[in-house]
Amino acid sequence: MSFTVGRKVPCARPGPRQALRQRAARAAGLWLCVVVLSGCASLPVPDPGLPKSWALPLSPATPLGRLALASMQHVEAGAANPDVPAGDAPPHPVDPPTPMPDGRMPGLSGFRLLPLGTHSLDARLQLVQRARHSLDLQYYHFAGDSTGRALMRALRDAAARGVRVRVLIDDLYTGGADALWLGLAAHEGVQVRLFNPFTVARASGPLGRFAAAPWQWRRINHRMHNKLFIADGAWAVFGGRNVADIYFLKLEADNFIDIDVLAAGAVLPEMQAQFDRYWNAPTAYPLAHIVRPTPGEERTPEARRADFDHATAPARAQLGMPAQLAARDVLNQAPVGRQLDDPYVPLVRGRAQVLADHPEKPFQGAPGGELMNSSVTYGVYQALMQAQQEVLASSPYFVPGHRGLSLLTALRERGVQVRVLTNSLASTDEPLVHLAYARYRPALLGAGVQLFELSQQRVKENMRMFLFGASLGRLHAKTVVIDRHLAYVGSMNLDPRSATLNTEFGALIDSPVLAEQLTTLIDIDRLHSAYALRLAADGACCEWVIPDSDGSLVLTLEPDSPWWMRWLGRLLQPLAPEDHL
Repeated sequence: MSFTVGRKVPCARPGPRQALRQRAARAAGLWLCVVVLSGCASLPVPDPGLPKSWALPLSPATPLGRLALASMQHVEAGAANPDVPAGDAPPHPVDPPTPMPDGRMPGLSGFRLLPLGTHSLDARLQLVQRARHSLDLQYYHFAGDSTGRALMRALRDAAARGVRVRVLIDDLYTGGADALWLGLAAHEGVQVRLFNPFTVARASGPLGRFAAAPWQWRRINHRMHNKLFIADGAWAVFGGRNVADIYFLKLEADNFIDIDVLAAGAVLPEMQAQFDRYWNAPTAYPLAHIVRPTPGEERTPEARRADFDHATAPARAQLGMPAQLAARDVLNQAPVGRQLDDPYVPLVRGRAQVLADHPEKPFQGAPGGELMNSSVTYGVYQALMQAQQEVLASSPYFVPGHRGLSLLTALRERGVQVRVLTNSLASTDEPLVHLAYARYRPALLGAGVQLFELSQQRVKENMRMFLFGASLGRLHAKTVVIDRHLAYVGSMNLDPRSATLNTEFGALIDSPVLAEQLTTLIDIDRLHSAYALRLAADGACCEWVIPDSDGSLVLTLEPDSPWWMRWLGRLLQPLAPEDHL
């Protein structure tokens, strides 16, 4: 057979099956290239010469320092004299201090709950505007939406006043925001570090990043879930809120129900030490060590600052707080920003044990493995085991596992009343977590644990309490109240991921007044925005009833959820990877 030079040789068009095979081969080849490249794209070796930095202590020379000292003097006066209430709390007898679960006798601190999202954001922005020495921020999720850009711009302005700004963020949700963070870091006085960063697919979201780095799964599956904000070493805000619109009541369709705490006093130096431990850890990388421009796309610091100014311009990004803050929250507290110019901020007195996982914890443990005795989960479990009368918990992602089930069952056997508020199938943003939790409902209810699931419809009807309007409220607060005097607030969920895979932060606070306030907040959701679960007469699980009704309305299917969601849940429930949730 011979061919004439230049002659076109006819080619048969591939059939449907052959075309499908060709597309599959191309997709497999592309995936293989990504895998090979991702395997080579490892983290840079930590720089041993990287300068370490440390928190700046409270100074009476700063306005926030003076205010914190004055506020604590008011708290101490109330503690010394029961007739002088601390903050807005009514006079009450002061019990002698008792050791914390770790055996220590911590010093006195002042606290204030921040249940309303708009007030909580106002507190952060107002503290940034008044800071003079230092701002230290540590967050799992710091979004580039209107809330994130408003706070970034405020941090930029603080640095321009001479404030040292340190921002440590987990790298899971920074996809596509590298330019924004580089712009902030281009300002003098601002440092940005990434915890356990991704080295490929940086413009992608979490799923794209995980898909592009399958060989790094063992490392990148561990995240820093902490949330901490410290201003001038004088004031801290901690709790369950990240920095994004959804946490501060800014969205029309979706908002999280959450709780933060404003703190001053003895807890501040310990919280600063915990921040330093993460900031100086080898797993925290300077932004510039991870984000490197491609050849030909380099930007000067001046250009990055100009880009940042444009991206965070109030008119362009529609930034800022609502035109008018609510005069009072559900605890009858005025916005913190309106009190920062007063002689003192009303605070509730208490003593606290700061709980913080070691930065290396997630890399040392195994999914579903034994608890480290230094972990936040271990500290909370130790406190729970000391309960004598009552445990009230709020956890958006509640997967007790066999360890937690045994603990709660043991409490019930001792006569301790246990109530748990969590998300329903309709209100959760993590359906797989709910499916794993659902496995334990029969055993929990059988042991006498009272379960309550947040109702999408009832939250909408409960507009007065949290000003949600017509939006869907999703539970996000992670709190525990023990015997009406000991309270935990922080980032830890009652689930395996918090126990072994992520790092967490929070505090156990011994304060009857704060515990009572927290109980009030949980009960508002439990009684007015949730369904109570119970076993059916034949012992089957589950039935949903309205807690504050006569029990005449009984549902036998997951409330507020369509049939396809329930069907899909039954299909996927056996496959939910519990140890990774």
